[in-house]
Amino acid sequence: MDGLHASSGTGAPRVMVLAATNFPWDIDEALRRRLEKRIYIPLPQLADRAELLRICLRGMATAGDVDLDEVARCTEGFSGDDIANLVRCAADCVMRRIRRGRAPDCMPAAERAAMLEEIAAALTRSGIGAGDFQAALQRTNPSCSAADIERHQSFAHTFGCT
Repeated sequence: MDGLHASSGTGAPRVMVLAATNFPWDIDEALRRRLEKRIYIPLPQLADRAELLRICLRGMATAGDVDLDEVARCTEGFSGDDIANLVRCAADCVMRRIRRGRAPDCMPAAERAAMLEEIAAALTRSGIGAGDFQAALQRTNPSCSAADIERHQSFAHTFGCT
């Protein structure tokens, strides 16, 4: 890292280091001093969570009883990855509902293929319902605790993150 900040005047290329970490306090102090700009990215706010839900649901339908803004309100403290997990879990609920009582491993290939088509059709036509999201919310928790958030905010305050 030494010498990266100095300009040799010979037109030597500049080097930019871009890095990301979930544990900035574990970065060596000497390296941290050389990383001029530190940016703290907080967890998504309500509008951002609603948009993340919409992005994760691309290619899938939602039933008429789903209010994505309400689902987003129930995801306070969720990260983007937590929201993606929530959508996958809700889609799994649709699959489990269709599969109920049928063991794919014991089915003839044609019947298994028909069931998979039924699942795909349910996800793209009738969609994930409010009950599926409720079940998924009961199974999915935020990955960041209040203590984690406080530690990140404290680091950002101490080391001048923007």
